[in-house]
Amino acid sequence: MLNFEFYNPTRIAFGKGKVAEIDKLIPIKARVLILYGGTSAKTNGTLDEVKAALSERHVEEFSGIEPNPTYETLIKAVAQIKANNLDYLLAVGGGSVIDGTKFVAASVYAEGDPWEILLQHGTNVKKAMPFGTVLTLPATGSEMNDGSVISRTETASGLHDKLYFTSEHVFPQFSVLDPSKSYSLPPRQLANGLVDAYTHIMEQYLTYPVEARVQDRFAEGLLQTLIEVGPKVLQNPEDYELQANFMWVATLALNGLIGSGVPSDWATHMIGHEITALHGLDHAQTLAIILPSMLSLRRDAKRAKLLQYAERVWHISEGTEDARIEAAIQNTRSFFESLNVPTRLSAYGISADAIPAILSQLESHGMVELGEHKDVTLDKSREVLEASI
Repeated sequence: MLNFEFYNPTRIAFGKGKVAEIDKLIPIKARVLILYGGTSAKTNGTLDEVKAALSERHVEEFSGIEPNPTYETLIKAVAQIKANNLDYLLAVGGGSVIDGTKFVAASVYAEGDPWEILLQHGTNVKKAMPFGTVLTLPATGSEMNDGSVISRTETASGLHDKLYFTSEHVFPQFSVLDPSKSYSLPPRQLANGLVDAYTHIMEQYLTYPVEARVQDRFAEGLLQTLIEVGPKVLQNPEDYELQANFMWVATLALNGLIGSGVPSDWATHMIGHEITALHGLDHAQTLAIILPSMLSLRRDAKRAKLLQYAERVWHISEGTEDARIEAAIQNTRSFFESLNVPTRLSAYGISADAIPAILSQLESHGMVELGEHKDVTLDKSREVLEASI
């Protein structure tokens, strides 16, 4: 096991009716800005429930945060905070709203252009506004980590940027996880959440062995749970126990625990970000496209963990090593497809002609040595993309 430090200060309030506990979690004199996306928070009653819990506090709203939150939108929230002397943020939504809130929280105290937070991946963040979250879409784990991904459509270079930052200053103070808030989600969003959580686990688990038995078994259990509950959640979205298990797995998939003391990959995510930036695909759709090809083309470097994955997650123990590895990769692709998330670029109308632009974006963002071994060069990324057509 590798040396590590683990720190996670986020309080989790899990279960039905937990939104009411916001009253105890936010200071009574706080001047609160509620941030959310579209109309679903209003139509499903969550926003009214949140406002009731905030009782007599000064409360303002900021809506319109996109599925891939943009700098252009979020900077307007920063202006509202400064103009009205607001001092506490509350994100109501999924990972995009929470990611956006993290950027807003850090940008309020930024010196100079807040976009530098993304360009420096958060190393320049010294302070952030306090905030909590009410999760409505299990997927990213942003409700219990210090990471955020933000897009920008208007850049000096003309590129459509999608960059990440991390900082211990943007851990949520608390997150309310009420599985019933996911009942009304469209199948596409639920499926995306399942793929997102699954790939988060794989990026930390399927690298190379370091005798981290606890982390491996934990990750394998989370993967198996997603395989078990995933199709059932799509069929029975109002089954509380299914949603509860899905929501908790998605949170644990990226709260730092299974990634402590082990190498991580993230090449699939970095390539996926560029596909979203250029073609507007959902984040999870890009992961479903890239991950199977990434595993296939890097099977030699990942051989030991692929065999472990085949046996422990998919119960494949017969046949040659190569046959077991191939079966595990195909099972992964089939699982995504069973959730109605296509795993080929061509299924989204993207041809091989798009590859040079994606590679150019990767190069511009310095993503030229990706993966746990830093061996995913631009040539390897090209191979992965070609195999994903």
